Amino acid sequence: MKMVLKVVKIGGKLIENEEKLKVFLKDFTALEGPKILVHGGGNMATDLAMKLGFETKMVDGRRITDENSMKVITMVYGGLINKKIVAGLQHLGCNAIGLCGADGKSIVSRKRPAGEIDFGLVGDIEEVNTSFISSLVEQEIVPVFSAISYSEEGELLNTNADSVAAEIASAMSDQYETLLYYCFEKKGVLSNLNDDESVIEILNLENYKILLEEKIITEGMLPKLHNCFSVLNRNVSKIYLGDASLLQQNSKHTKITI
Repeated sequence: MKMVLKVVKIGGKLIENEEKLKVFLKDFTALEGPKILVHGGGNMATDLAMKLGFETKMVDGRRITDENSMKVITMVYGGLINKKIVAGLQHLGCNAIGLCGADGKSIVSRKRPAGEIDFGLVGDIEEVNTSFISSLVEQEIVPVFSAISYSEEGELLNTNADSVAAEIASAMSDQYETLLYYCFEKKGVLSNLNDDESVIEILNLENYKILLEEKIITEGMLPKLHNCFSVLNRNVSKIYLGDASLLQQNSKHTKITI
């Protein structure tokens, strides 16, 4: 019987809220067994870019990552946020190590080819180094991944944090029973964006398609759910979406099933 591995992704808005972040890190520390944390931090990178005089270009909510943007992302994701989270976990007695995809050759991507839109230094994940990640987990060290991967050409690449979490969970499923958690500012997937209590508690592929057709699910939730259904077909055991209380499993949230 495989050991359970929990892969948790925390959204940027929770990271920005000091009190919610403290509660989240406490709940994450309390999770039993092996675990991995993944984070982004888009708004904080945008704010720093503006202070440095760099323009941030977005298309359909997705960042165009030029060289200046990549410098800021590396400073914010791989530096400030990553080390702040690691320090917070160490304070709680959770031995963690901060990583990006280049560390230990842990997440290898290819630079996304330019199509109608050239997203610049953006990576699509090709390989996860499960032996390296497992070596940390087996030592009871918690990997904390920022949303940065790298290419075989040695470029750092901005990589969607939801995708990082999903691909790690899928890759590690050969060795573990993997559970995937997406923690963000909402209680789950909502049937009414104006009603925070309208949580869809069970979401399967059939009603997901209906919600797409009815345009109830749009914008930022789309790539998150695309990742969810993609990795459910690649051996991820269970997927949950919800707010900072999700890890306690005692409040409303969304469970994704096939």
